[in-house]
Amino acid sequence: MLLAKPDGLWVTVGSDHTDRKAETIGVSLSKQLCAKVIAKDAWRYDQVKPHWEKLVLRSWSERRALQEGPVTAMRSPEDLLSRYPLKLGWAMFCGTLAANGGIRPAKVFRMELEDPVRKRKLAHEYRIAPLPVEG
Repeated sequence: MLLAKPDGLWVTVGSDHTDRKAETIGVSLSKQLCAKVIAKDAWRYDQVKPHWEKLVLRSWSERRALQEGPVTAMRSPEDLLSRYPLKLGWAMFCGTLAANGGIRPAKVFRMELEDPVRKRKLAHEYRIAPLPVEG
């Protein structure tokens, strides 16, 4: 995820969570129904740009590995920003990796971005509370 801040471009992890049942009606609808989750910490993009290809993205669903791979499996920040320039204060999801074993419902989702060059990780976890279907 990219964040356009007054002091430059920042990168973090985030989840473009959707409602799977609503997705059968419309993807845009399902995305609009759910809050978007991002980690509280971020890295300056200019600090990771020189070794961007070494960054690894991972996620877990109910403690089972869901996704893992290099960020280069998605479009580069330069490519995305050339197509969709970010205004100050805006954020952009950069894509996702294929889910091992497919998408499955879970009550807990964890995501992580590892920078093996600087030996650090950005991580975030959230819980899902399904609402009852009424009417």
